[in-house]
Amino acid sequence: MSQPVTSTQSLSLAELTALLQKIFERHGTSQAVAQVLADNCARAQRDGSYSHGVFRIPGYLSSLASSWVDGQAVPVVEDVASGFIRVDAAGGFAQPALAAARQLLVEKARSAGIAVLAIRNSHHFAALWPDVEPFAEEGLVALSVVNSMTCVVPHGAQKPLFGTNPIAFAAPRAEGHPIVFDLATSAIAHGDVQIAARKGHQLPAGMGVDKQGEPTEDPKAILDGGALLPFGGHKGSALSMMVELLAAALTGGNFSFEFDWSKHPGAQTPWTGQLLIVIDPSKSGGNSFAQRSAELVRQMHAVGLERMPGDRRFIERAKSLSEGIPLGAEELAKLRELAG
Repeated sequence: MSQPVTSTQSLSLAELTALLQKIFERHGTSQAVAQVLADNCARAQRDGSYSHGVFRIPGYLSSLASSWVDGQAVPVVEDVASGFIRVDAAGGFAQPALAAARQLLVEKARSAGIAVLAIRNSHHFAALWPDVEPFAEEGLVALSVVNSMTCVVPHGAQKPLFGTNPIAFAAPRAEGHPIVFDLATSAIAHGDVQIAARKGHQLPAGMGVDKQGEPTEDPKAILDGGALLPFGGHKGSALSMMVELLAAALTGGNFSFEFDWSKHPGAQTPWTGQLLIVIDPSKSGGNSFAQRSAELVRQMHAVGLERMPGDRRFIERAKSLSEGIPLGAEELAKLRELAG
């Protein structure tokens, strides 16, 4: 979604990251956790992923203030097999857990050809593509899934059960940006519903239902006791079920319906799990994977495709790196106030 037209100021990526790090540290995270979260949030803002950029800061801070998530948590990395790593995030955020295991995950993927990272007892409140894109930049293929909080009605059901349950994928491509996509298995991301409600915008048809289970295009009705629908009917619903199994059942994390944050007013971060699968394509036969990726993209353009998944982010990234990351003056003032 595009930002509203307001008076803006621009910051460099380093400036925005430093500002966000100060905010996280001031509100209860360790320096190490603050660095990881600030980097993730700033990169989302840089790339135009506004629903997962600084828009998320109030949700992070209210979750920390409610003692729902531990901003000081130190992840415990468990090397359990030649191609399998477990991480107990210890009630903290998922990104620091990934950061703690990342080097070992890459080593295992390059050694065995494939490696799995299973994160449990974690809170994921960010875009998922930043978790996978760096692997593609190193020539690896990465797939990640994470489940969230109950807000999606399975196809054919009457009540919500699944989370938005995103899937992210990244693959290297010769002579170009990696192929990267990040999609919710719900018809629309929950953050985009929140933004639409804040702006007073209506949603397209087929996104969700109200508290009576009736179709609605009003984002406030979806947020007020309603629910989202899966994309693609039974197909998206099946993928959402798969995410629950991989991100929760396989990792030891909570299903989207298993945690109760009612005693933590202000909590917004789902307490679930995350799975990453990293593959070293150099172990496969045939031609270079990155060259084959580039050929596929060429053929997709040849049949009329004008924009690849992720292209908009890369365009926004180049613009932000050249001109700075634009923030509304009022929004920036609030961030600086939070930083103290």
